[in-house]
Amino acid sequence: MALISADRERFPNTPWQLVETRHEPGNAGTLETLFSLGNGHLGIRGAHWAAADAELPGSFINGLHETWDIKHAENAFGFARTGQRILYIPDANNFTVVVDGESLGLAESEVLDYRRSVDFSTGIYECRITWQCRSGSVVTTTERRAVGYESRGSLGLSLEVSADRDISLDVTSSVLNRQDQPVEDHSAHDPRRAGRHAGRVLLPLRLDGGDGSLRLSWEAAESKQRVGLAVDHWTSAGHQPFETLVDQDDSSVRYVLAVSAGEPFRLEKSVSYAAGRTVQDEGVDAAALAEAGLRPVADVFAESEAHYRGYWATSDIVVDGGEPELQQAIRWNLFQLAQATARANVAGIPAKGVTGSGYEGHYFWDQEVYLLPYLTYTNPDGARQVLEFRHAMLPEAKVRAKELSVDGALFPWRTINGLEASAYYAAGTAQFHIAAAIAFATNRYLWATGDSAFREGMGAELLMETARMWISLGFFGKDGLFHIHGVTGPDEYTAVVNDNLYTNVMARFNLRAAAALDHPGAAQEERQLWAAAANLMHLPFDSRMQVHSQDNDFMTLEPWDWTTPRSKYPLLLHFHPLVIYRHQVLKQADTVLAMFLQWQDFTAGEKQRAFDFYDPITTGDSTLSACVQGIMAAEVGYSGEALKHFTNAVFIDLDDTHGNTIDGVHIASTGGVWSSLVCGFAGLRDQGPVPYFDPRLPEEWDGLTFHLKIRGRLLLVRLSSGAITLTVQEGDPLDVNVRGQVLAVGSDPVSVELEPVAEPEPTAFPSGLPTASIPVVLANS
Repeated sequence: MALISADRERFPNTPWQLVETRHEPGNAGTLETLFSLGNGHLGIRGAHWAAADAELPGSFINGLHETWDIKHAENAFGFARTGQRILYIPDANNFTVVVDGESLGLAESEVLDYRRSVDFSTGIYECRITWQCRSGSVVTTTERRAVGYESRGSLGLSLEVSADRDISLDVTSSVLNRQDQPVEDHSAHDPRRAGRHAGRVLLPLRLDGGDGSLRLSWEAAESKQRVGLAVDHWTSAGHQPFETLVDQDDSSVRYVLAVSAGEPFRLEKSVSYAAGRTVQDEGVDAAALAEAGLRPVADVFAESEAHYRGYWATSDIVVDGGEPELQQAIRWNLFQLAQATARANVAGIPAKGVTGSGYEGHYFWDQEVYLLPYLTYTNPDGARQVLEFRHAMLPEAKVRAKELSVDGALFPWRTINGLEASAYYAAGTAQFHIAAAIAFATNRYLWATGDSAFREGMGAELLMETARMWISLGFFGKDGLFHIHGVTGPDEYTAVVNDNLYTNVMARFNLRAAAALDHPGAAQEERQLWAAAANLMHLPFDSRMQVHSQDNDFMTLEPWDWTTPRSKYPLLLHFHPLVIYRHQVLKQADTVLAMFLQWQDFTAGEKQRAFDFYDPITTGDSTLSACVQGIMAAEVGYSGEALKHFTNAVFIDLDDTHGNTIDGVHIASTGGVWSSLVCGFAGLRDQGPVPYFDPRLPEEWDGLTFHLKIRGRLLLVRLSSGAITLTVQEGDPLDVNVRGQVLAVGSDPVSVELEPVAEPEPTAFPSGLPTASIPVVLANS
C-alpha cells in the first residue's frame, strides 16, 4: 500500500521538501521516520509535539547503547555473548499547549489548517497548525526544529502560539526519558524490530534545574555509557517560568500567561547532548559537557542552513524529464544520506541511521557496500572516518577470529561496540563476506583518493588482516582449487553453504588486493600464497544451465512455489528458515551483486544470463536488493527493468513498501539509490586503470547531472539522451574512460556522443525441477 505517492494532494510533489498538507489518523509512526532530522551523531524523529499525537517518538545518539548477556536456549562454543541495543536518549521534543483550558491535540481538537514540512535545502522541520478552540478563539501553533552541524550535539526547537483574540495560555516544555517508559516489545513479532530491556536502563547521575534551565545526566546500567543533557529556554517579552520540575523520567518547564491578539508567544528551547567516550571517563560531568555545547536556537538553525547550502552544491543529483515525483524522491534519499553520515565522525553508520531503533542500531556490511560508495565520492573525509572506525575494531576482530579458529581478523556481522551481537549465527557470523566488504571499501577509498598515508597504515592493515582470515578459512581441495565452505552469502534465504559465489569472488578480490601490497607487514611468501589462492579460487558454474551457480548446491534445490500469496511475504516472517533454505528462492541479489562489484571479472554474456536466471527468483524481501537489480538491469541493457527496480528502490521508505519504515529509514537503500543513479544509469565503474563510464540513461529521461569528488578533483558529469559531457571544475585534468575511449578531461567540457544500447534477447531457461533431465542450454553466441 503506497503512502506518499498514493495521495499527492496530501503529500504534494515539491522538489525540495517533503510536505504534508492534511493530517489523517494512521501511519503516524512511519511519518515520524520520514520527517526525522539528524546529522549522523544526533537524531530526532519527526513526531508531533503533543504526546497524544505521537506513535513512536524518540531521539538517538549514534553508538550510545546498552548491553546484556545473550541467553541461548541451547548453547555452543563461539556463540555471540553480548547483546547491544541503541538507546532512546532523554527526548526534548515534547510540549503541552493548553488554550483557555483546552489541551490542543490532533485527535480531539478541531483543526482548521495543517501543514508540516521538512526542507531538504535547509534541514529545517516546520509544523504549522491552526486550531478552532472550544472557547471560540482561533489559535495557530508553529513548531520548528533543526539539529546542529558545527555543534553536532545541539538541537534547536521553537514553538510560537498566536491567536485572533486574547487567550489564557499554559505551555509545558518537557524532557522525557522514553527508554524506561513501558512500551510493547515488538521484536517477538518481527526480528527486524528492536526489542526492549526488562529492567531500568538509564540511572540518574545528576538532576538539576531552575528558572527554565535543566542540567541532567544518566548512566546506562550495564554498558556504563553516559549521556548528559542541558536545556535552556527563552521566551518573547521575557516571560518567566511558572515552575521548573526535575525528575529522572520527566523534567519540565511550565509557562502560564495571557496572550493578546497580534502579540504571539514565542518559546525557544536550546538543547545540547554530550555522549561518547569522553563522558564515559570516571568523574566526568556529562551535564557540564553538554552545557558547554549549548547554542542559541538561531545559531543551530543557521548551522543547518549553511551545511546544506554546501552539501547540495556538490551532492545534488538532477534528473531531467521522466516522472516528476522522482526528483523529490531522489532528493529525499540524498537528504537521508546526509542526515545519517554528515557528523558521525569516527563512528559507524547504523542500518537505520539515527532515525529509529530498527536493527537495534547495529552496524552491518551495509555501510561498506552501500554507503561507502556515496561517502567516498561526495565526502571522502567521512569515508575515511568510517574506515578508521572499522580499524579501531581490529583488536576485537582478532580475538573473534581465534574463537572461530581462523587467522587475521574476523569482523562481527552486526555490532555497536565491536563484539558480535548476532545470536542467529546462520544468518550472522556465517556471513564471513563482511571481511571482503571492509577490504573492498578500503580499496575503493584508496583508489578514489590516493590517500598514501592511509594506504601505508590503516588501509594496509585492514587488507592484510582480512586476507589472513580468508587464507585460513578456505583450503586447497583435491581438485587443486581453493574452496571456502560453511558460509552464508548476502542472500540470507540460502544459509551455511559451500563455495558461495559472492563470497568467493569477493574473497578473491581481497586476497589479490592484499597480495599487491608492498608492505613490510606481509612477507613475500605470504603474499605469494594469497595470490595463489586467489588465482585458484573455485567459482561454481552450472554447465548445463550455463550460469554461475550461487553456491555448489543451489542448482539442485527445489524451486520455490511462486503461487505463494503476497500476504506470505516477506518469507522470513511466515516460514521456518529450514523451509526457505531448501528451496531456490532469494531474499536479495547475491551472484548478481558479485558481478556488479567485480565487474571486470565477468563477460557481458555471463552477466546477462545470471541476471535472467536470478532476477525472477529474487523476492526483494530485502531492501538491499532493488537497487542492485536495477544497476545490473541497466548494464545488461534492460532499460525498462532498470527503471522499474530503481523506482522501487527510491520509494521503499516513502511508500513504506516493506512495512517497517516505522523503525527508521533504510539507510543502505538510500545509498543504493545513489549508486543506482551514478553506477546504474551513468554506468560508473571504478578500481580500474581510470574512472570508467558506460551510460545507460532511461529513454524516459532527458538528462542526468551530478558531481564526483575523485582524486582531488571535482568532476561534473552531465548525461543527455545522446551524449555524456565531463568537466573538471576543481583540480588538475583527469583521465576518464568512456566506453573504451580514454579522454583527458580538464576545465573545458569534453563531450562524447553515445550510441543507443540495444536491448538483448532475454535468455530462455527451462522450467521445472533443475534436477529433472534439463537439456543443455547453450550460451548466446
